[in-house]
Amino acid sequence: MSSLTIRSSASALAAVVVASLSFGCASTGTRQAGAATARFSASEQIQPATALLRSYEAALNRGDVAAIVSLYAPDAVFMAQHRSPAVGQQQIETAYREIFGAIRLDVRFEIDEVVVVSPTVAYARTRSTGTTTVLASGAQIAEGNQELFVLARPAAGGDWRISRYIFSTTRPQG
Repeated sequence: MSSLTIRSSASALAAVVVASLSFGCASTGTRQAGAATARFSASEQIQPATALLRSYEAALNRGDVAAIVSLYAPDAVFMAQHRSPAVGQQQIETAYREIFGAIRLDVRFEIDEVVVVSPTVAYARTRSTGTTTVLASGAQIAEGNQELFVLARPAAGGDWRISRYIFSTTRPQG
């Protein structure tokens, strides 16, 4: 079983600053987040954030583009290896349709950490292993990646969504 951690440290504070710059802060969102902080429990948010990652894993393995896109925030950024970033749900949908037009995945995520930084920002570090099947040839290739997810929730609460996602291979193909 993976170990999940909650941190309140300088690195978590840095993540809040970076996330704030990345997402932008509307003045109403800032006030609401401040009011919600008194009732916020980071440990209670580990399970919902982890559930989001498990939903993403399952949707990847089904090749379910609609389910995948629904897990992303409207202004999300998907940074797949060897591709330009896909910004926003429409570009993300296009990217996944192209990917699943070429391959089928059978992968499992190992969740190394989920860090809930604030009521509206969390990040997760994962590793995945499994098999990629190339649809054109039927060839199966061992799959291995490391991933970083930035998760976001509306200031007023609601479900976690993928805000930023990047991955890189740990099994380069020769």
